[in-house]
Amino acid sequence: MTPSKTAVTSPPSDNQALLEVRDLKVHFPVCSGLFRRKTDSFKAVDGVSFTVPSGKTVGLVGESGSGKTTIGRTLVKLIPQTSGQAFWKGSEILSMSEKQFRPLRRKIQYIFQDPFGSLNPRMTVGQIIGEALAIHFPQLDKSQRSDRVESLLKRVGLRSDMTHRHPHEFSGGQRQRIGIARALAVEPEFLICDEPVSALDVSVQAQIVNLLQDLQEELGLALLFIAHDLAVVEHISDMVLVLHRGKIVESGNSRDVLEHPRDPYTRDLLAAVPRLEEEARP
Repeated sequence: MTPSKTAVTSPPSDNQALLEVRDLKVHFPVCSGLFRRKTDSFKAVDGVSFTVPSGKTVGLVGESGSGKTTIGRTLVKLIPQTSGQAFWKGSEILSMSEKQFRPLRRKIQYIFQDPFGSLNPRMTVGQIIGEALAIHFPQLDKSQRSDRVESLLKRVGLRSDMTHRHPHEFSGGQRQRIGIARALAVEPEFLICDEPVSALDVSVQAQIVNLLQDLQEELGLALLFIAHDLAVVEHISDMVLVLHRGKIVESGNSRDVLEHPRDPYTRDLLAAVPRLEEEARP
């Protein structure tokens, strides 16, 4: 799609919606033959609509290949949409040029699944977080940036004296905390959390989820929490969207969807979640 020169503005249907997605489609060409001609399309996302209210968490759940990550990456313009719209506080963002969208990158931050892959191994933690500050807050001098970095590390549960270490010197959970600190450095309003705990041990998963909830309460953040683990989604989400083959098959209040699922696919996902036996075995 060719970006428009001016941003499209339309009032969201929900006055409380921070983000509203309307009929989003992302199709990838399927090519075959000697000359790799397009013969078909893979519909990774096929007509998805939802809203993310301010200060709330929307869980986006589905099996691998359902289109969850594609939605997240499309919303931050890492993947172009085939059609559809996304409104940020009433302004359509997917048709924006990179120059138009750049100021919104502060407001919409992405937390990746692989904390090691998303951190530059050649940079120290202080440089990684400080780089974001230097770009978005050029008025800060070196001392002020250093103080801000130390404050951010403390906020995510790390020691301030870790600024001179490199990513390989940290555990997976600590690296994910660094990724969260980097996202918080630019004072966002909305975090897209793309499977942020799937690569971590169960005990560490709980710590990261609790950290995100504490930060949300403290800073008033809205979250789009992408996951395949319904147990995690149930714990953190206010609302749940169940995605299957690029389409939302069920949505609603987290408790309603997960305790009283209507769609067979949702019931299958719930059946796959390991649960402790409620009755003691003889």
